[in-house]
Amino acid sequence: MSLAPRAVLVHRATEYEELLARHGTHGQAAFFLSSRGRSLDEVARRHHRAHRALADVASAVPLTWRRSRVERADLDRFLFAPEDVVIVVGQDGLVANTAKYLSGQPVVGIDTDPGRNPGVLVRHRARDTGALLRSATAPGGRVDELTMVEAVADDGQRLLALNEIYLGPPGHQTIRYRIAPEAGRGDAGRGGAGVPGTHGGAADGTGEAQASSGVLVGTGTGATGWLRSLWQERGGPLRLPAPSDPRLLWFVREAWPSPVTGTSLVAGELGRGEGLRLTVESDRMAVFGDGMESDALELTWGQSVRLGVSATSLRLTA
Repeated sequence: MSLAPRAVLVHRATEYEELLARHGTHGQAAFFLSSRGRSLDEVARRHHRAHRALADVASAVPLTWRRSRVERADLDRFLFAPEDVVIVVGQDGLVANTAKYLSGQPVVGIDTDPGRNPGVLVRHRARDTGALLRSATAPGGRVDELTMVEAVADDGQRLLALNEIYLGPPGHQTIRYRIAPEAGRGDAGRGGAGVPGTHGGAADGTGEAQASSGVLVGTGTGATGWLRSLWQERGGPLRLPAPSDPRLLWFVREAWPSPVTGTSLVAGELGRGEGLRLTVESDRMAVFGDGMESDALELTWGQSVRLGVSATSLRLTA
């Protein structure tokens, strides 16, 4: 007998709950905010809206389904199952935080604060949860397949992200590494410094030694955030991908020219099957996705990591 679906409600602590945890009482939290020109009343109202949305979503889950709930801080310790339907209740960023732990489960994004959130990934209201769950489990239900980026280290560690993966020093320092685009099968490569069909000085496959403040590899979903700011700053012929495009852009931040480090490989595009390989030439390199520094890969001197389009996509209910 097949298992009934499990509804997994993903949420995060509200600002009000975080203030109470930090200051102990409602009064102390109100005093703290008033000293900074803010009122606790508006924070409390958003807290109540979020909890009302959670209650409405929970009540819409069919009685025959199993159910579970996980807070953002516990995502890296939660085991998602293949039959799960994931309901993210909160902000757009919470969908991105959740996506890296999934493997094809359908995701429903519920906006708890319409008008305040952009609603790019949390597209729906709590009142629509019942219909959305039926659609998510029906054959041929409408979902958008959003491209994800993955990093795979030479020791087998793997990291997924919906917006972008950042590789760089653990602190505000300079990281040294060797960078080399890798062509897909039957492709001469597109990973140069904005020059189509070249490797920007790495045609021999050895890559280029660099010193910089890090490398960013992002998707079309991330093209509204950090990736876009780098793209706008650089200009050039690269086109931003759409969220479902199987295409990534990468940028090196503040590459430093020296007798032993170059700046010819500073931007490029990766299609499906293509990769970007970095080999660490510093004591430590941190690799993390979508701003989740607490769940990062730690690489050391001589290790390498390959970035590319992931075979896993986020299946977001349309």
